[in-house]
Amino acid sequence: MILFAADNHYGTHAGKNLFECLRPHHEIHFDEDDWRCLMEENLVENYDLLMFHLIGGTCDIPAPGPVAEQHVKEYLQAGKPMFLLHGSSAAFWHCAWWRPLVGFRWVRKDDPDGFAPSSHPIRPYLVEVAKSRHPLCQHLQDVAQPSDEIYINLEQSCPATALMTTTTEEGTFPMAYETITPWGGKIISYLPGHAPEAVRHPGNVTNCRSIIEYLITPT
Repeated sequence: MILFAADNHYGTHAGKNLFECLRPHHEIHFDEDDWRCLMEENLVENYDLLMFHLIGGTCDIPAPGPVAEQHVKEYLQAGKPMFLLHGSSAAFWHCAWWRPLVGFRWVRKDDPDGFAPSSHPIRPYLVEVAKSRHPLCQHLQDVAQPSDEIYINLEQSCPATALMTTTTEEGTFPMAYETITPWGGKIISYLPGHAPEAVRHPGNVTNCRSIIEYLITPT
């Protein structure tokens, strides 16, 4: 079972749109703008994968509280996998324990660590599979995205393996990447996916399905 928690992402309902594309293929419990799912006991035992499409404290929704934070931390400390979509590297951006774990981090203004904010120019762009021997790259595909947010200028908070990149007039930036937590769990972030037409793009959905299969398949 997969637990997928999302905010409404400024009225785009990006997480919900992706959930509707994934639900025929995966067993997913989905909640939007409601963090009670993260407050239940035994996340470690009840779920094979946690997925987020949220930025803590945005969209007029309070950030997940201390109980949710502790349960998510315990889940990660058990070595379990996580899938972070779009800006979800900032799901718990206010927590000092979270920020060093996520690979490349979406930095908000007034960052607790003092980094300059990340940015997201909006235009069509090409997401390309990285030139990498990582096994997941064999199951990902290039995606020509419609006009949408391009997340750039993230802070690298720990070692990460790039799985997909994009090259824009600003430079070349990671669009999907894997990091390993101190407890041995895998975290994969996949940045494309704000506007409904970008989220529902068949290539985008296929890549998300491949990432899910990678994360839930025992190694």
